[in-house]
Amino acid sequence: MGKIVCLMGKSSSGKDTIYKKLLAQDQVKLRAIVPYTTRPIRAGEREGVEYHFTDEAGFQELQSRGVVIESRVYNTYLGMWRYFTVADQEVDPDRHSYLLIGTLEAYMRLRRFYGAGRVLPVLIGLDDGERLQRALDREKAQTEPKYEELCRRFLADAEDFSEERLRSAGIDRIFYNDKVDRCLEEILAYLKTDPDGPAGGDEAWISK
Repeated sequence: MGKIVCLMGKSSSGKDTIYKKLLAQDQVKLRAIVPYTTRPIRAGEREGVEYHFTDEAGFQELQSRGVVIESRVYNTYLGMWRYFTVADQEVDPDRHSYLLIGTLEAYMRLRRFYGAGRVLPVLIGLDDGERLQRALDREKAQTEPKYEELCRRFLADAEDFSEERLRSAGIDRIFYNDKVDRCLEEILAYLKTDPDGPAGGDEAWISK
């Protein structure tokens, strides 16, 4: 039986970097679950890598088929953007183990959809000041920086990952990403302690 590792954290906490490093690890066998979004593609992003990019009609069609596991909608400065996870043909948790980036709400819905024992939480943390600086640097690099949306996301994070919500979700550990290599080592050690180990069809969760 495979497992699903749900990587979470506030914006600009380094989730994308940790995500890519985990997928590249030989110690664990993880496949990517690529989320979907209706927001415009950003400079440097590629379809099917960071996200599957679609529109509102595409979301409604998937919703009608009953394959949308969870979805979030944000009324942004540029209009309504959706982010959602789909149980598509790429995902077979009976045979393989997976990694995705999600929100706290996404983690809870994944647990309900696949079963609590099959979804492992990994919460990434970072000092707010450093997160804000990273977000500003990233936005400046865009062809058309959207600072209003940056501020909205930053403020929304405080509510989305409040201590009360983390307690309600049963998450009591944060992996601080002030040093990427150390953070990665701690995450790998945590995954190795999972008693069942996401074995599935990928030969082994932990390489021998």
